[in-house]
Amino acid sequence: MDLPIKQRIAQNIKGLYVIVDVQFAKGKDIVELTQSVLKGGAQVIQLRDKLHDKGDVLPVARRIRDLCEQHGAIFIINDHADLAVACDAHGLHLGQHDLPIKEARAILRPHQIIGKSNAFLDEALDSEGQGADYLAIGTIFPTNTKENARPAGLQTLEHVKPMVSVPIVAIGGINKHNVTQVMQAGADSVCVISAVIGDPNPEEAARRLIDAMGGSPLTKSS
Repeated sequence: MDLPIKQRIAQNIKGLYVIVDVQFAKGKDIVELTQSVLKGGAQVIQLRDKLHDKGDVLPVARRIRDLCEQHGAIFIINDHADLAVACDAHGLHLGQHDLPIKEARAILRPHQIIGKSNAFLDEALDSEGQGADYLAIGTIFPTNTKENARPAGLQTLEHVKPMVSVPIVAIGGINKHNVTQVMQAGADSVCVISAVIGDPNPEEAARRLIDAMGGSPLTKSS
């Protein structure tokens, strides 16, 4: 029996997940940056823009969504459920202090997925219980790309993995030198910001990170 669209999307949260964060793009064109990252093999793109009004972000989000469609990648909007609906993103990512999952779900379209950030096992279990379609666990290593980041470490990742049934995305301070440890700890996907978009050549940076994860981008489920 065919799986519902939302479940099929969630199952494809794997491989390299890149947050395209306007604040850390250092003046690079966000759409061109996304295109480079997708060419490098990223399978999930999250747009995070805390600098501009949503009306100004919307046309950019739509262009990025189209690029993700062309590359067979998943497009996630950070924080804003209304923006995710307006640009028809594949999903929404929420932090611990954003809208609760239930309220966000009431705004989203039925096929759109929700990811939730977690630093501890009890948070992850609670997020899954509330209906999160994937869980972000972090920070795994120290990072400068998020203020007030809470340390989770590899141990939390190892504890969460056997306790949940949804995909796990590891985030925080991950790069080509430590990504093998993250995969071995149970991550289905590895999320980065500076390791890719902060590189002078984001396409090659994405490719190198995927190589360090174990080779070519993971094949998507049909």
